[in-house]
Amino acid sequence: MTLQLKHKHSWDVSPDVAIKIQEELRTHFSIQPLPKGEILSVGGVDVAYFGDWLIAATVVMSFPSLEKIGQATASVPVTFPYIPGLLSFREGPSILVSMGKLESLPDVLLVDGHGMAHPRRFGIASHIGVLLDLPSVGCAKSLLIGEHEPLSETVGSSANIRHGSEIVGLAFRTRTGVKPVYVSVGHKIDLPSATEIIMACSKGFRLPEPIRCAHNLATQKCLQLRIN
Repeated sequence: MTLQLKHKHSWDVSPDVAIKIQEELRTHFSIQPLPKGEILSVGGVDVAYFGDWLIAATVVMSFPSLEKIGQATASVPVTFPYIPGLLSFREGPSILVSMGKLESLPDVLLVDGHGMAHPRRFGIASHIGVLLDLPSVGCAKSLLIGEHEPLSETVGSSANIRHGSEIVGLAFRTRTGVKPVYVSVGHKIDLPSATEIIMACSKGFRLPEPIRCAHNLATQKCLQLRIN
């Protein structure tokens, strides 16, 4: 599949220019309820590191049955330093290459990273979502900004993530006794819809199934590279 980007920009830029690109792209960001009954597939993306290479993996699953219907990986050299708040410029190109190898895009994309829960309200989940004009959800393993009230240990417990006076996401426990994940709006979705998708894609593990499978696929690819 040839990936059709709604917006294009250079990835080979300085951190200052990267911030300006985020700020410009954010003007295209939208929050809206996800249409009920129209979601037939959900994708998950994750990126692993192998030396100076990024190993991106995308897994697509039917929804709500969560049967794997597509997957792809891509190996791309690291060209951007690790800078908090600019993860999309480090990992975004590899994610797009992997997604371009799919037969078709999912109806919703779950990204191992943040969306609105970001200093400029435009994390990697928002960046990828806006470029592809695709509903997207950030589902991260740690907070980048903000804080939340303590959660109970039971599955399904949640608390709003607040940054200043603004609610930017939700801490959500997907498994009893396990650390929560941090859910935030990526693009073309709202927080209740994003949370419903994460709940529906959770199968007893901390990470929702599409991201968990993408993580495993990226890890397997790294192991193969080590062996070869």
